Amino acid sequence: MKARLYNILIFFILITFAPSCQVQLSEEKLSERYPIIPKPVQVTYQKGDFIFSGNIAVKVRTIKPDYKKAADFLIDYTNRTGAVTLVYAPEDAKGKSIVFDTDQNIKPEGYSLNISPEQITILSSDEAGAFYAVQTLRQLLPVECEKKIYNKNIHMKVPAGIIKDEPRFTHRGFMIDAGRYFFPADYVKKQIDIMALNKLNRLQLHLTDDQGWRIEIKSHPELTKIGAWRKETLIGHKNIKPHHYDGKPHGGFYTQEELKEIVKYASDRFIEVIPEIEMPGHAQAVLATYPQLACKPDKYEVSCIWGVHKNVLCTKEATFRFLEDVLTEVFAIFPSNYIHIGGDECPKDRWKECPTCQNNIKKLGLKDEHELQSYFISRMEKFINSHGKKIIGWDEILEGGLAPNATVMSWRGEAGGVKAAEMEHPVIMTPRNICYLDYYQSQDKENEPLAIGGYVPLDSVYLYNPVAAIKNEYQKYVMGVQGNLWTEYISTSEHAEYMTYPRLIALAEVNWTPIDHKDYNDFLKRLSKQIKRLDELDVNYAKHFISSTK
Repeated sequence: MKARLYNILIFFILITFAPSCQVQLSEEKLSERYPIIPKPVQVTYQKGDFIFSGNIAVKVRTIKPDYKKAADFLIDYTNRTGAVTLVYAPEDAKGKSIVFDTDQNIKPEGYSLNISPEQITILSSDEAGAFYAVQTLRQLLPVECEKKIYNKNIHMKVPAGIIKDEPRFTHRGFMIDAGRYFFPADYVKKQIDIMALNKLNRLQLHLTDDQGWRIEIKSHPELTKIGAWRKETLIGHKNIKPHHYDGKPHGGFYTQEELKEIVKYASDRFIEVIPEIEMPGHAQAVLATYPQLACKPDKYEVSCIWGVHKNVLCTKEATFRFLEDVLTEVFAIFPSNYIHIGGDECPKDRWKECPTCQNNIKKLGLKDEHELQSYFISRMEKFINSHGKKIIGWDEILEGGLAPNATVMSWRGEAGGVKAAEMEHPVIMTPRNICYLDYYQSQDKENEPLAIGGYVPLDSVYLYNPVAAIKNEYQKYVMGVQGNLWTEYISTSEHAEYMTYPRLIALAEVNWTPIDHKDYNDFLKRLSKQIKRLDELDVNYAKHFISSTK
């Protein structure tokens, strides 16, 4: 009798709990079914699929956070195919639904995504998390959805499952250098779309340099009338002499309205646009416009050659008034929390010869020209802080003393980042031997487009750990990692994309995925599926990785 009762009890338990039992899949099978980049923190397999067909109700169960941007993106993305109609609907609407709701236990930018055959539930504690859940759904939908054309024949479905996710770092960045070569606003928006797809959230626009000034400043219109144009450009590599030039003028700039459009476009995709206005070096386009801001007034021209230039901004009062004028207009365009002020590669030759700069060193009780640069940066930081913003500078701003509230972007390796973290300053890691996307990505240089030099293959990018060199107690000061596309030798959008992808996608996973979840071979398999989205988006990416996946 006892045996019979025991068997009945076991049977009852199995029947009761069987529906919740999950089949365990290997990591390889999980990645095949859910080829998401960056790889999520946790994925749990469930049987079945959610099929996008007919009318599907979109239900938003909260007013705050406001999930409208995320929901609108999903509605627009799916409805344009013609294969399905997503519409906002009340809570009691019948049939299949996609529900947005709040869970305050989820970390900022994180999300929980529960997909069953009848309902998709997106939980997050903020708007960004809901948007990133939508990007995960986007990666699970057919790649043909990327085309902004009507195609009712697309079979739209996503696999059932539970995905719990959150980013490893808060600053997941990409920098576009528009100073050397000007890239139109449409190119920038296209890159924003790809950044959003891969959960990157900071776009730095390098807007001024020796070779061009790219931002309209209405109080100083000569900056774009003169400083935005150079008469010609170097042909070939700078190290090859004698130098030859193409004889063709090059230039362009973004109007303030164009930049506001870019900022809005990025904001709708939860990307903050950070402007970079170089100072006190990399300023020859400024000096070509206003030679009176140099240490020695002379006839300057917008540079036609790359490299570090000795002509820099003088530390006279007129320079600070000029920069404050410029930044006041920059503040009105960019609502970002940060302004990047450069601070790199500023030779001190002119300051050593300049009576004004030498007098400033004495008057301010400074030791040398490095401390003068620290004074320059600190003074600009004070002005920027007074407008509710913070500064980011390249790691040279450590020289002569670090400005009180500065964030350091470590590019000459990791030493600057380590030092700044130990000083308890925020750090963004972007060492050139890992994060410079203008470096060669193949050793077969004869068949590669001309690059500045160096070698940064995809696997080196992917395997980077930005906190490996930092003591545990200071790792919390690392905000994240940024990929930088310098464009001295990149004159077209196609070439720029070739250098950027898929290396920037690897950096996206460095920034997002826990280090113990990362596996390069697994990444390549997921990449081989997701890269097809770039095909649909007409992105000219490099294909070196493909041989590794065969």
